[in-house]
Amino acid sequence: MRNAFADEITKLAAADKRVVLLSGDIGNNLFNKFKDIAPDRFYNCGVAEANMMSVAAGMALCGLRPIIYTITPFTTTRCFEQIRVGVCYHQAPVIIVGTGSGLSYAELGPTHHSCEDMAILRVLPHMTVIAPGDVPELRTGLRAALKHNGPVYMRIGKKGEPNMHASEPDFKIGKSFTIRPGTDVCLISTGVMLPVAVEAAKMLEQQGISARVESFPTVKPLDTDALKEIFQKNQVVASIEEHSRLGGLGGSIAEWLAAQDAPRARLVQFGTDDTFMHEIGVTNYARAKFGLTAENISRTVAARVTARRAA
Repeated sequence: MRNAFADEITKLAAADKRVVLLSGDIGNNLFNKFKDIAPDRFYNCGVAEANMMSVAAGMALCGLRPIIYTITPFTTTRCFEQIRVGVCYHQAPVIIVGTGSGLSYAELGPTHHSCEDMAILRVLPHMTVIAPGDVPELRTGLRAALKHNGPVYMRIGKKGEPNMHASEPDFKIGKSFTIRPGTDVCLISTGVMLPVAVEAAKMLEQQGISARVESFPTVKPLDTDALKEIFQKNQVVASIEEHSRLGGLGGSIAEWLAAQDAPRARLVQFGTDDTFMHEIGVTNYARAKFGLTAENISRTVAARVTARRAA
């Protein structure tokens, strides 16, 4: 995803002279093409992320369209106050991009994990939260974010994520995409877990369970129209995210669900536990530890379906 981000932001900068890119001492070679076309609109702000956020807020209030890019925890938790007061309070149109979201940097330990970012940023007034599931969603989501007149947070993966869309979707903030149709259960995914959700759906199909996969690249605002349809038509609905089960996609859906009248489906959440992972391992190891595998998701959902049918 990060290579696609660098390519797309270069195209956007060529077309819009207001676009300014600020980096937290990362990706300098990644943005060589950007610097070739706009050398005066790239700023390496160093390991001073809180200051970088304030600089971006000031630029936005002066009519520019700043985009911040660095590793996810360093552009979110490290400068939360600057996001809250400098960006959101003024409704400044700053796009905050966190790369290597979730457990992408699992081998570097909890300092580089980001399993709280969507939770803390979605509670901020005026903030939009986007988590593209593949490169087509990233490209179109970035364009939509640039058109949005307000702050946007976009968490992206690292590299090597497969495309789930055959072509670029018509991205609209607050709208979901049906990746795979189904009639028994619905797997709602956000961000880099989308390929895992698709694989889990295929495993469920082998067990005679028809599984729909719905991509929610926007976590705030939620596509409540899609949720109403999903919870009325399915037996079980699963939220799947590389983020804590507290406060992210699943938490958002649970909050919405609490205010609804007796939906047909039951919600099951897949995400990380309310803990720090002190063990060191690659991303797949970390995912397995938290049950974020297609095998565990399909097995758990199938058991819920069996229980519902027997009730």
